[in-house]
Amino acid sequence: MVPASRFFSAGILDRRRKVKSDAELRRLQVRVTGRVQGVAFRWHTQRQALTLGLSGWVRNEPDGSVRVLAEGRAGALDAFLDWLAVGPEHARVDHREVRWSEAEGFVGEFRITG
Repeated sequence: MVPASRFFSAGILDRRRKVKSDAELRRLQVRVTGRVQGVAFRWHTQRQALTLGLSGWVRNEPDGSVRVLAEGRAGALDAFLDWLAVGPEHARVDHREVRWSEAEGFVGEFRITG
């Protein structure tokens, strides 16, 4: 029999915990700055969010930034946040302000709101 400490050091128990945490619902709020308006950033953001099974919205802000609110599985939100670091082909992401919180039960598809 293999001792549990060997499994832990091999990362097997860590992977089990990660799978469980990926299933947890979370909320992600992001303000993205750079060249993010006029480059189909919202449309691509919506498409990426729907592909990942997320709910929420994306909108342009008067200051030229884009604001995103998304809820879903933690793993999907991590992938979404990675995508938001780059954005679509013609965008340039300079900075992301990120806030994580517990999911509030946002239900529905991912929408472009403004």
